[in-house]
Amino acid sequence: MLQPPMENPSAVVFDLGNVVVGWDPFGPLADRLSRPEWEEFTEAADFFGLNRLADAGMPVAEVSAIAGGKNPHYGDLVREYFHSFDKALTGPIPGTAGIIEDLHAEGVRLLGLTNWSAETFDCAPVAAPVINRMEAVMVSGKEGVAKPDPEIFRRLVSTYALQPQATVFIDDSVSNVEAAQSLGLVALQFVGADQLRQDLNQLGLLN
Repeated sequence: MLQPPMENPSAVVFDLGNVVVGWDPFGPLADRLSRPEWEEFTEAADFFGLNRLADAGMPVAEVSAIAGGKNPHYGDLVREYFHSFDKALTGPIPGTAGIIEDLHAEGVRLLGLTNWSAETFDCAPVAAPVINRMEAVMVSGKEGVAKPDPEIFRRLVSTYALQPQATVFIDDSVSNVEAAQSLGLVALQFVGADQLRQDLNQLGLLN
């Protein structure tokens, strides 16, 4: 059951990856590795840990060097991943673009808050043009801090003069949702566009 916000919601903040735009990190390396080989690589190289470093602002060259320090082949694969990052984006998440368009038509403030490398973020609105409907997107790689660190939520609220109790935050990660809730935002876990539309309807943002 959704808890009603203390104020009428006036802003909606979207996570991007796998909420607004699909992300499959296998894509950039699909011509070099089979899916089982990719899974073996991600575990052996701690790919997702390396990706978090890029999300938190570490330059891609440094992230690749760390991977190469474990194994030169890993370094090559990580460099190729970031070089061909556009292939990791699978396009708009079904149904979310329509929700964003409807919110825009209602005059709701729309923002993004995403864990993303500053060096690859330009690919996002190309893969999902509805991102351009947003007033702004706060990118963790540019801020040097990533969700679920409360600091990035504080910066979001401060930078865009948001009232937390009147701000709806949407993310597919439970830990990110919980972090937002701890700072007073109305936070929803994204499990699909149909459920999100129902949740936003219940909050009075969509008819």
